[in-house]
Amino acid sequence: MRETGAVIFDDLRAIQLRHGFLPKAELEALSARTQTPLYQIHSVASFYPHFHLMPPPRAEIRVCADMSCHLNGACELRAEMETRFAGLAKSDVEIRDVSCLGRCDHAPAVSINDRIFTGMNAETAEAIARAAMRGEELHEDHPQTQRVECASDPYDGPEKYRVLRQLIINKDYDEVLATLKESELRGMGGAGFPTSMKWDLVRKQPVAEKYIVCNADESEPGTIKDRFIMTHLAHLVIEGMAIAGLVTGAKQGILYIRHEYHLQEEILGEEIRRCYRVGLLGKNLQGSGLDFDLSVFVSPGGYICGEESALIEAIEGHRAEPRNKPPFPGVNGLYQKPTVINNVETFANAPQILMRGVDWYKSAGQGGSRGLKFVGVSGHCAKPGIYEVPMGIPMREVLFGYAGGVRGGRQLKAFAPSGPSSGYLPASMADVRLDFKALADAGSMLGSGAIVVCDDTTCMLDMALNAVRFYRNESCGKCVPCRVGSQKMVDLLARWSQGSVAEAQYRADLGLLDELSHAMAQASICGLGQIVPAPIQSVLKHFRSEVDAHVLRGECPSGMCMSAARRAGEANRVGIRP
Repeated sequence: MRETGAVIFDDLRAIQLRHGFLPKAELEALSARTQTPLYQIHSVASFYPHFHLMPPPRAEIRVCADMSCHLNGACELRAEMETRFAGLAKSDVEIRDVSCLGRCDHAPAVSINDRIFTGMNAETAEAIARAAMRGEELHEDHPQTQRVECASDPYDGPEKYRVLRQLIINKDYDEVLATLKESELRGMGGAGFPTSMKWDLVRKQPVAEKYIVCNADESEPGTIKDRFIMTHLAHLVIEGMAIAGLVTGAKQGILYIRHEYHLQEEILGEEIRRCYRVGLLGKNLQGSGLDFDLSVFVSPGGYICGEESALIEAIEGHRAEPRNKPPFPGVNGLYQKPTVINNVETFANAPQILMRGVDWYKSAGQGGSRGLKFVGVSGHCAKPGIYEVPMGIPMREVLFGYAGGVRGGRQLKAFAPSGPSSGYLPASMADVRLDFKALADAGSMLGSGAIVVCDDTTCMLDMALNAVRFYRNESCGKCVPCRVGSQKMVDLLARWSQGSVAEAQYRADLGLLDELSHAMAQASICGLGQIVPAPIQSVLKHFRSEVDAHVLRGECPSGMCMSAARRAGEANRVGIRP
């Protein structure tokens, strides 16, 4: 049954909406009603952080613990919140960390009863939490909701979807693929796979049932640009998916969005309904006999859902555990049918190129790079936000020209070009270009364009530990190298950060770290396990003296790791996933 996944999640959400959690009796009734084994329902419900198997407290406070929020006082905020609510029962209030909430440009962010609040201090967060305890309805802030004009939007008037309208008429699918191939459009979600090759692979599959899936689950710390694109360029995302559907012969599209993006879900839903009304989605598009339906699937949570095969498993109603590859989704994807999976920015790029031409796309970049790129800049920068920049621009110009440099007049110490998966580069490498090859040559990656800035007060060992802990918390646990290796790496880095270690033990630890890194890179099923070592490996490469100071002399050059708040935070930190 094709809609099993949506049905089970809709049922679970409905139950939780009624009761605040998933009572055993309700799950048993759901099992009987749907003829689904109870163990299967429980397996799904227990996997995703969005669902509760026990009654939650009246105020469920989740302080974002990752990268940008960590750099902006999240650890201290949590410690202060715990002091303010000390002595209350867990049935009243519970405070813990949560993985990245996708509000890195407004850090620190806090989720209270699944509503997200940004730029928090302890006083404001306490007031909101106490309102929740009184049973008051909470309302999310939505900064930057006013629509912004973007240079990448090829439509300067009210008439959108011109590429799609023309393609419905001329059906020149070969020309679309040829143009995308000539443009060298690559996936903008991190992998950088050629878009035309992926679409052509699915097009050539000799089956009638195919799917187009948009991965809008961006959950990696620092990654916020897809949220911006869905807010301001929703029409390009939808048009790109519909074009992909016509080119490949897929008649069904699914946009998979993280559940923290409530506003973007509404914006997309409104735009999709508008397209149905004018015949650009649905059956018999514009009277052409062509069909393409599009729906939004709201994720039940978890960073692992950003991995394409785990995302597929989630849509099908299973635990979001990555599949072994091959086969790849282009041959055996959603419901074992050929599936195109691209991220938000990739789909939004396709109509621009087809509307303006390859020459425009080439000229939009710098230094031989092509096109425009959305980047999210956060952390210690003066003007955190999402910026539309030419591909190939020097990173220094992004950091100091667009994002205003380092706040407070401090010096740049390091930056992550793309969240924790890219590792950290020192300030001396700020002239590296924003380009697939240039960043790869620098030992990093373009990834999703999640730039995180660290000033000269930052402890880089602390940042490596923060990143590795994120991956540990978000591992699905399916494969041993990732499940065990990430925990051992966290234990090792936590020990390094908290005091002196004998030199012989340090050498042994470094050997163990190399063994773990090799094993995880070679044997983990998906990219999560493979990238876990990147943060600490980059810190050892570029900031070795800081690590030596911690381990050999028991000193944190930045004074971060030995603070009372950090020690308290370390004592309370456990895995976030159930």
